[in-house]
Amino acid sequence: MASASHRRPLRKRRTALVWTVAVAAVALLVSLVIALRPGGEPDTVRTEAEAAAGTRPSASRTAHDPAPAPKPSTASPSSTVSPSSATPTATATPARPSPAATRSSAPRPASGTAPLAGRIKPGTTYTGVATHYDAKDGDGACLYGPSPDLMVAAMNHADYETSQACGAYILVRGASGASVTVRVTNECPLPCAPGQLDLSKEAFAKLAGLSAGRIPITWSLLSPGTSGTVSIRYKTGSSRHWCGIQALGHRNPLARLEVRSGGGWSRLTRTEYNYFLSPGGTGCGGSLRLTDIYGEQLTVDGLPIRPDTVQRTRVQFTRR
Repeated sequence: MASASHRRPLRKRRTALVWTVAVAAVALLVSLVIALRPGGEPDTVRTEAEAAAGTRPSASRTAHDPAPAPKPSTASPSSTVSPSSATPTATATPARPSPAATRSSAPRPASGTAPLAGRIKPGTTYTGVATHYDAKDGDGACLYGPSPDLMVAAMNHADYETSQACGAYILVRGASGASVTVRVTNECPLPCAPGQLDLSKEAFAKLAGLSAGRIPITWSLLSPGTSGTVSIRYKTGSSRHWCGIQALGHRNPLARLEVRSGGGWSRLTRTEYNYFLSPGGTGCGGSLRLTDIYGEQLTVDGLPIRPDTVQRTRVQFTRR
């Protein structure tokens, strides 16, 4: 028979075992209560569940996380507008694209940016002087022909930039606070200095008396509201073997004119007299693609070669 001295340690071991089991049971019960409580699951489990449900973690989980880098703006890209009719007709630019003109779903460059601008950039105010000349019917070095109004100007040689300024709308302000909007249709040769505008007498008179002769001004590029659309004209002598192409009535300055060539586009060289030339006849009579200084693109199809004839399209650049 075992002595008491041997039985007492056995009771102590049994008591310790009972307490160990009890503590483990209590711990298990507490874990189950926490796990089953709403919102009581571990953060890693909640994050996976929220990701699967398409929800974001709560603010308390991201309070110490670094802020994500801003995404590049997609607010603006190039768009393409292609009339489907073989003979475009003159129509006002609709608020929505017409059935014959579809816009690209690609984003446009952010409004105000002009990656293809030359010397004259939007959002910039230039300082110079204004003089005046007899604009007669409003025609000039840009070879647009007679203007529907005489609010026109000749751009100084530097800012004329091989006719890139042709067709640009300029808001001109005088020292008195008076202003006038003009369209560039001509070039003012040297000694016209950078920043100088030679205004038609009619435009100059909106700012000061003609007797002033020369006044200080500030001016900036303008993207006007208009219901007109772009027109295309082939130069005298154009054929499928050689052609010169001109765009008229574009709201924003024109940066490029391209013709369809094979499976892509071929960029034509711009002349000082504002025609784009295809010396070998590439693309003459085919599709055209126009790009403004903001990068927006318009595609024109179905225009036959008709020298000296203004052919209206159904497209126009976006107002900026």
